[in-house]
Amino acid sequence: MKRSRFSPEQIAKILKDYENGTTTEELCGVNGVSRPTFYKWRSKYCT
Repeated sequence: MKRSRFSPEQIAKILKDYENGTTTEELCGVNGVSRPTFYKWRSKYCT
């Protein structure tokens, strides 16, 4: 099984920053996450 580069805590922090108004572009650039991965996390973990 493939291991994630990001812990659940890191994913939660990135998504919380998004909910607090940080842009997708900024989040992906700073954290080294691709946009498709970010959108996959958002659809999986955000309501």
